Amino acid sequence: MVSIMEIYQLLPKLNCKECEKPTCMAFANSLLSGESVLEDCPPLYRNEYESQLERLSTMLAPVKDAAETGLIVHDELCFGCGNCVVACPVNVANDPHGAAVGLAPSNDKVILAVVNGVVTVANVSECRRFGKNRILCDVCIVTCPSKAIEFV
Repeated sequence: MVSIMEIYQLLPKLNCKECEKPTCMAFANSLLSGESVLEDCPPLYRNEYESQLERLSTMLAPVKDAAETGLIVHDELCFGCGNCVVACPVNVANDPHGAAVGLAPSNDKVILAVVNGVVTVANVSECRRFGKNRILCDVCIVTCPSKAIEFV
């Protein structure tokens, strides 16, 4: 997982406010949260920052794929064991006779499902980390033996 400091170190550190953030540190934070994109920082596209821009693009690629809750499933690490599917409390509540007992989901209300050998994410708005009553549930993360799931 990339940190705000790692992002900040690669920014121009001009605090020019062209990104509409008060400082480059604030911009680094908004990049990590997905609120901003690299294109929001015009100075970063100057020739002198070419290598930093390339490194930032690579570093932030997983964040672009994060779901609304910040949930990322790294396909290259997932081998489709389904532990997260069975453990997810929302899946259990929404599909007690399918996903909750290790079978394929029997409806479309589940958040996590194994499709073609990897976990896919749907109905993200139902995740316990999302919405007004959010809680810091991490069951899907702690049950994943390959560390393929993370929240950013």
